[in-house]
Amino acid sequence: MPNHQPILITQEGFNHLQADLTSLIDDKRPVLVNRLSSARSQGDLSENSDYISAKEELAFMDGQIAELEDVLRLSKITIPLTNDKVDFGHAITVKIGTKQSMFTLVGEWESNPAQKKISITSPLGKAMMGKKVGDKVEVDAPAGKIVYTILSIN
Repeated sequence: MPNHQPILITQEGFNHLQADLTSLIDDKRPVLVNRLSSARSQGDLSENSDYISAKEELAFMDGQIAELEDVLRLSKITIPLTNDKVDFGHAITVKIGTKQSMFTLVGEWESNPAQKKISITSPLGKAMMGKKVGDKVEVDAPAGKIVYTILSIN
């Protein structure tokens, strides 16, 4: 990860990434190392598909571990200081037409639209930053412009 900029993250997101890293190191990697060792003991490595597969999976997993370690090292746990303007980490309730929706603005590493965690670098996230309760925010979407009215900031 060549970029040494801090990675904004919530405490919840940091804890989740830390748990993922611990699981990879303490649980998944030892199983894969054992599988590799077992496959290695079966003889001719050039034709041993399990050995080749395990070796590739281990290299991929080691890359994931290194990336997560970098992200955690560069992480800056951020909490919103006030609720008067939309900022990183806020849960925002909006009105879209006649429907209400709530989402939380997070960093790229913890964004997950299915869990209503929207990245601050997404078009919606960028449009919401700095806005206040009552503000209307227009966002271009594949279906056309969507107008969000901010009902609350928590």
